[in-house]
Amino acid sequence: MPTGIAIVVSILLTLVVSIPLTAVAATNYRKKVVEAKLGNADEKAREIIDEALKTAETKKREALLEAKEETIHTKNELDKEIKERRAEAQRYERRVQQKEENIDKKADAIEKKEASLAAKEESLARQREEIAKLNEQRLQELERISGLTSEQAKDYLLKIVEDEVKHEAAVMIKEVESRAKEEADKKAKEYVVTAIQKCAADHVSETTISVVQLPNDEMKGRIIGREGRNIRTLETMTGVDLIIDDTPEAVILSGFDPIRREVARIALEKLIVDGRIHPARIEEMVEKAQKEVEVMIKEEGEAATLEVGVHGIHPELVRLLGKMKFRTSYGQNALKHSIEVAQLSGLLAAEMGLDVRVAKRAGLLHDIGKAVDHEMEGSHIQLGVELCRKYKESPIVINAVESHHGDVEPQTLIACLVQAADTISAARPGARRETLETYTSRLKQLEDITNNFKGVDKSFAIQAGREIRVMVVPEQITDSDMVLLARDISKEIEAELEYPGQIKVNVIRESRVIDYAK
Repeated sequence: MPTGIAIVVSILLTLVVSIPLTAVAATNYRKKVVEAKLGNADEKAREIIDEALKTAETKKREALLEAKEETIHTKNELDKEIKERRAEAQRYERRVQQKEENIDKKADAIEKKEASLAAKEESLARQREEIAKLNEQRLQELERISGLTSEQAKDYLLKIVEDEVKHEAAVMIKEVESRAKEEADKKAKEYVVTAIQKCAADHVSETTISVVQLPNDEMKGRIIGREGRNIRTLETMTGVDLIIDDTPEAVILSGFDPIRREVARIALEKLIVDGRIHPARIEEMVEKAQKEVEVMIKEEGEAATLEVGVHGIHPELVRLLGKMKFRTSYGQNALKHSIEVAQLSGLLAAEMGLDVRVAKRAGLLHDIGKAVDHEMEGSHIQLGVELCRKYKESPIVINAVESHHGDVEPQTLIACLVQAADTISAARPGARRETLETYTSRLKQLEDITNNFKGVDKSFAIQAGREIRVMVVPEQITDSDMVLLARDISKEIEAELEYPGQIKVNVIRESRVIDYAK
């Protein structure tokens, strides 16, 4: 083998052998270094653990100390609170004991009082028995002395007391009534007098017939016609009776319906002026007269609203107001009466500070039902209320219409004013006329009402029924009883009769003493 190869081989072998050895040496070195480091780390870890244990032990001791201190503090506070509670409970207990002691004392006092009261009751019972016995003895002695029984004496005493009470009641009633009348009459008279002074009206009455003047008596024959055909046609077309008698140059028209009578009057006057009187002409003139009357009704209604100063009334109500021109009540024209009531209501409302327009409206419409009461069933009040409701009048006006005769209670002052104005208009002299039968019937009713009262001897209706004079039996009616009797008679007249104005009740008691000279 050559030398170079051998060197190389030897080098390679050396390297092969030295590399593992080197690696082993290096590994051993690293292992020693690591072990040294691990030893140091364990020592440090043990040191850290020891230090941590020491710190934890210190903290634990501190925490235990703090807990002990907190426990001691809490225990002290609880002890203090318990002491306070115990002290308070002891105070309450002492108070309860005091109250129980007081209650016991009061119970003892009550028992003593009950015993005392029981003793007193027994004593009172004995005294009552003694008093009852004494009272019986006294009554017996009184009965023996007076000669009257206890019932007779009681009746006598009651009669005396009743007479005294009657006298005092009569005096009191008289004083109260006189004071109230003085104040109320004074104020009412001022209002009424002022209203009447400001309202001027004609004192006239209307009848139920119409008279048509003729140019001559020959016209009567032409009106009758051949065999009476003209007069029959006129009566049939108008529904009015023609009375042709000996009255010179006049024909009387008589009918229940004033509108028909007015149509007949206008038609007859037109026929007389025209001169041609025959059935065909009569029919034509009656139709023209009906149209004229319708126009007149409308104009009269409008004139009435203008005269009173009331606006906004439904046209149908205005037409019905115009119809009232041909309607009368006890001879008084219904439209004139309504206008007068409206004016009086407005004046009274102005005096009292109320709504003048509403008062006038209610006064104007208060008798509107009279325009249709010939054609429909029902009283003029019921019909008037229905009409006002139908044409949307206010509740104040409706109440005034239904209460102006006292059938319904008035709900407003305006309704009361309409009542007063209606009475003033109807009661003034000359406004209305009465038949003899109605007049005598009212006088008889007045006398019958007063004669029914106990103690009345005679009664006389005087002053055209405006005063009733009552003569009483002196032995049955005392002076005190007279006041009560007059009041009772007035109330009975108000309840039984309907009349305008007022009726004076004059009670007279006569005392007579008779003796004879011998």
